[in-house]
Amino acid sequence: MACIFCKSPYHDYRSCVVLYKLQKHREWSRTFKQEYFGKAPNVFIGRHGYPHIRVGILGTEQYAKHDDPLAWSSEGTSIPEIVRLRSELVNSYFKMGIRGFNDRFADIAKDVSLAKRPVDVEVHLEKRPGFGLTFTSDLAPHGPTVPLAGAAITENVPVDTRVDKATAADDLLAGDAIANLSARGFDEYFLAKAFSMGNFGLPLERKLVPTRWSITAVDDIRGRQLLDEIRRYAESDCKTFFGGHLGNHYLILFFDGKWEYELFEQFVPSNRRADAPITVETDYEPYEGRKGYVEETAGGYYAARIGILERLQRDRRQSSVLAIRIITEEYTAPLGVWVVREAVRKALATQPTAFPDRDSMLRYAQSFLLQRFRYDIVPLLKVSRIVKSLWGQKRLSSYL
Repeated sequence: MACIFCKSPYHDYRSCVVLYKLQKHREWSRTFKQEYFGKAPNVFIGRHGYPHIRVGILGTEQYAKHDDPLAWSSEGTSIPEIVRLRSELVNSYFKMGIRGFNDRFADIAKDVSLAKRPVDVEVHLEKRPGFGLTFTSDLAPHGPTVPLAGAAITENVPVDTRVDKATAADDLLAGDAIANLSARGFDEYFLAKAFSMGNFGLPLERKLVPTRWSITAVDDIRGRQLLDEIRRYAESDCKTFFGGHLGNHYLILFFDGKWEYELFEQFVPSNRRADAPITVETDYEPYEGRKGYVEETAGGYYAARIGILERLQRDRRQSSVLAIRIITEEYTAPLGVWVVREAVRKALATQPTAFPDRDSMLRYAQSFLLQRFRYDIVPLLKVSRIVKSLWGQKRLSSYL
């Protein structure tokens, strides 16, 4: 059962590190004010009640990397510290329809979503916020949620001219706008923020996109853009990568085959009994790609795929890729799919282990995970669609 405080599926409330830190250090969070001058780094678009939804402006008085996953990843920011930072972001929200861009606060939210950096804002809330944290499995947490009474931007909003052109274009599809900006170096964090506020696309088709949907949409659009290039490359040699971030570990196998991708995810506690069952979630795509949304691994599937495709593009190779995610108790609170994206990137930045053939690589993978996590992946490999694709109908036992 998930922790009742931070919603993590990897521990119960009695061992919740986040709860302990919050109880012991509530002075982390300054006394929230009903009216304040501060900075707004992002927006949060809810999905409940769709198509009439909450639009939140995330703000804090003293901004210090409260919304910067790339910095958290590069600087090794701990989970408690990330939670502390996010707890200080007030979600000041208003309600609007997904096409109601004439709402009095819509222009402010749009400016925040397009800015190069956090925007100076003056915020008036309907009441003084109390301390609070909102956790979900695929989004970064944030602090208290309070209705917005009034707001104003107190500076000239810094918007990149390339972004400005993409939003002004009335003949550019949203997917093409994202692909074009991505090719020009804009990262997925900025693109998901801008996309969620309906800034791109044909004028009559623009609408708000809930934040969790926009993150996955941007990862998918960027992934399909990279695949158009990668499918033209020669096949990779057999090699594995291992690494991760914040208790999310990835063993990634690059086979000498055409593009396929399969992801297995499982929580593997260190103190489990040898015969204790492990719940495994998996999704797969063939060379041609998927026709529908993934069924089990959700946004993590597309977030992991981005790092894999970036590596293949760098190597100018294509590959049949089997990714195995091992989640441990180190991951004490759900922080969002950005953790997946950065964990895969860290894994693929390591020195790979090369193999002369597929068989020896599978034997290595089985031995490595058995020694590292006491986790036997033979049952997993027996149902793997990539293994079946590469080896045909031959029995897996002949290779292990």
